[in-house]
Amino acid sequence: MNSKTEYIAAIDVGTSFTVGIAGKKTNEGKMEVIALASTPSEGVKRGVVVNIEEAAAGIKRVSDQLFAEAQMGFDAVFAGIAGQHIRSFQNHCSKYIDRSENEITRDDVEDLHADMFKQKIGPGETIIHVIPQSFTVDQEPDVKNPVGMAGKKLEADYHILVGQETSVQNIEKCINRAGLELVDLIFEPLAASEAVLSEDEKEAGVALIDFGGGTTDLIVYYDGVIRHTAVIPFGGQVIATDIKEGCSILQRQAETLKVKFGSALGDLADENKVVSIPGITGRKPKEISFRNIAHIIQARMEEILDAVLLEIEKSGVADKLGAGIVITGGGAQLMHLPELINWKTGYDVRMGTPDLSQIQTEVKGLGNPRYATALGLMLKGFKNPHSGRIKPLLAKEKEPMEEEEVKPAKRGLFREWAKKITNILETPAHES
Repeated sequence: MNSKTEYIAAIDVGTSFTVGIAGKKTNEGKMEVIALASTPSEGVKRGVVVNIEEAAAGIKRVSDQLFAEAQMGFDAVFAGIAGQHIRSFQNHCSKYIDRSENEITRDDVEDLHADMFKQKIGPGETIIHVIPQSFTVDQEPDVKNPVGMAGKKLEADYHILVGQETSVQNIEKCINRAGLELVDLIFEPLAASEAVLSEDEKEAGVALIDFGGGTTDLIVYYDGVIRHTAVIPFGGQVIATDIKEGCSILQRQAETLKVKFGSALGDLADENKVVSIPGITGRKPKEISFRNIAHIIQARMEEILDAVLLEIEKSGVADKLGAGIVITGGGAQLMHLPELINWKTGYDVRMGTPDLSQIQTEVKGLGNPRYATALGLMLKGFKNPHSGRIKPLLAKEKEPMEEEEVKPAKRGLFREWAKKITNILETPAHES
């Protein structure tokens, strides 16, 4: 048995924070988180890189923090992608099995999968993920894995995620600029669902809402497959901006008020409590009531939830979400947010904290919803066939960040093969 230890490193480049995580998998198949790092993000707006230098500097800081904690560096990472530019659509395709034994092979499934990358998309767009939903064999629907079955016609439904090519390239440039290689990009809600959702929830029907700083991301499951994904271009930062404008204070003061004293339900906030904010440049302090802050937050949060509900309706399974709604992300920790969502939507709501039962770790704080996406990226990375390409580096092998030159993109080494095989290898044994 091969006793070689496999290492995984992942970077979540968020609007508010850039988070890095590193782990390892031994020959026993166990996964262990060995390092976690976080730094405030710069150069990222609503999940999209808008300044290469600033975003790359944040990735480099996180990479260095991981090295200091794990006592080793990494030459390549998995990374997350989100942003308003990402959209999704469904597609159907079919293939006739023209062989005497009529047995469906893995090559047949991979042919259908590869065909999805030939779909017409908008100018400047690229396909990020092609995710199988279900297969039909000779008009027998809802087959999860048709490999090995006998049939003359194989059909498949796919969920396809596309995004702007420039946004993909800019993330890759930032990672290369920080001296790292990009193994693969993973849609962030897909990663978060890996960390916080159970298989039972996915089967019963569930909507995962990831409240980030720049965007609110949604992914809907039913019967164990993805039914819908969406990115709403509002997050925690716009709430802080509302507080800033409504209370005439600074942005950093507004962010502090939201985190420390904010509530998603105005009527539950104590109207008798106030917080004193220092005045600007010698001016008198300003007193702001907790209830005033809460009403500002609730107004914006209801607007975000209206957009989320519209997307859930588009999924076609809004009335089948037996597991209701799961919330995660840094913004999900807002006081009374589950109560507001329950009141607004009627669904059962639970906080989605990372499921640490599937990993080993002594890292503190990993159960915080803020780290759900980063942990999910690592878990998805462990299932990726290219994870073995990540090599640990000793101190003397770590490359300093280049001052001027941006390293050329290297993702092409992995991308074409990953297109063909992504998600197929994870499909369970065939059933109808």
